[in-house]
Amino acid sequence: MYDVIIIGKGPAGISASLYTARANLKTLVIAKAEINNCEFLLKERKTQGANIGVDMLEEEVISIKKSDFFEVITVNNKFIAKSLLIATGQTNKKLKVDRLSYFEGKGVSYCTSCDGFFYDGLKVGVLGSKDYAIYEALELKAYTENITIFTNGRELELTDNFKRHEQSFKINYKGIKRLEGNNFLEKIIFNDDKTEAVDGIFIAYESAATVDFANKLGLVTNGEFISVDAFQQTNVKGVFAAGGSTGDFMKINNAVAQGARAGKSVIEYVRNISKK
Repeated sequence: MYDVIIIGKGPAGISASLYTARANLKTLVIAKAEINNCEFLLKERKTQGANIGVDMLEEEVISIKKSDFFEVITVNNKFIAKSLLIATGQTNKKLKVDRLSYFEGKGVSYCTSCDGFFYDGLKVGVLGSKDYAIYEALELKAYTENITIFTNGRELELTDNFKRHEQSFKINYKGIKRLEGNNFLEKIIFNDDKTEAVDGIFIAYESAATVDFANKLGLVTNGEFISVDAFQQTNVKGVFAAGGSTGDFMKINNAVAQGARAGKSVIEYVRNISKK
């Protein structure tokens, strides 16, 4: 078990890891790829102590769950931690599907763990073409077997760990023109003007982003960003956020400062719960 898992290798995440590792907290930093503008921090981390104790993993996080502790699920692994810092930066995934925003909360959802039970035994879709979409579809199997993956005109891009589940679902490769319904979503209209009836559709486009993690953990958000207090603490105990994920369009030095503040708050939190 880790004392803290930091999601994101940008300036805020790396800055926080320097503080938590130096405080002898078992620290794991996860992100799909390193961010070029924080190379100086990575260099600092290495030069100030090769054995500083930060585990670095270049892998995609696809889900987070909370019970007694936090379970962070990646494409190939699962990790448990006492605390969590989200430093994933600003989201940059916009879907151009007509009337998608209109049906949000009325048949369009971004969180299978939040809303899956509403569709018990019904026909649902998952919009996406990568590992994240397959993962969310697998989560929905707890509620219904009638699941279609809608790729919106894209080919599936799956790692081996998720490719083996491809045959478990119907796949629709057509591009989506718009969503239709009266008070609630009723059908999808494709670019060829053909339609398919659905009771609901879950958005799992590209990779999981800040708002996706926030939804699964029940974090208070301001639009697409996580709300935090002066100590980078969210409304959920043990969950902190820093950097672009909190909505500030910041310079690197400001992100570093937020990360340092988050790191200190994590240290205090972990030490306090360890006393109990």
